[in-house]
Amino acid sequence: MTQAVGFDLDMTLIDSRPGIRAAYQALTAKTGVFVDADLAVSRLGPPLRTELAHWFPADRIEETVTTYRALYAEYAITPTVPMPGAVEALAAVREMGLRVVVVTSKLGRLAHLHLDHLGIVADEVAGDLFAEGKATAITEHGVGWYVGDHVADMVAAHTAGVPGIGVATGPCSPDELRDAGAAYVLKDLTGLPPLLREIAVGTGPAA
Repeated sequence: MTQAVGFDLDMTLIDSRPGIRAAYQALTAKTGVFVDADLAVSRLGPPLRTELAHWFPADRIEETVTTYRALYAEYAITPTVPMPGAVEALAAVREMGLRVVVVTSKLGRLAHLHLDHLGIVADEVAGDLFAEGKATAITEHGVGWYVGDHVADMVAAHTAGVPGIGVATGPCSPDELRDAGAAYVLKDLTGLPPLLREIAVGTGPAA
């Protein structure tokens, strides 16, 4: 199997904040339970149930997950855009002869909706995984480097025994990403192609 570069989805490859904000606002309207949508989108990364637990009692979480995911498909896909440098980074990965694998806490079906809408092609998508839970998919799909914006992504990479590449485009600072075990930290994905050329194929220094 050709080696792959693994990517988290939200705030790594895609900026899903506008759509997720709209989905949470729709959830408030439908359930009558207030969700601070701006606060929720400021801490994307953990599983949906973790966020919903801030707003709903435990005995309503599962029904709310179902409601939210139905609203998500309606409200959250169209407003989402690629993160800066994402399209170019994925093109560079393929030019290097490497595969693209997306490993995300988002449900796989919803991840596919985002990728299809944006025309992003992944060789594999593994969903509904977080932190250490991502490690099995990282290993299974031959990921040699895992790129993410959250400290949990660096935990995933460390657990899988591969270098974690942090991008400071989500809720976690460069120092937090380093402290969580990131082997490299970039301000965004525009720095990924030169880094990969250095560490993956050795064609020159990282910018």
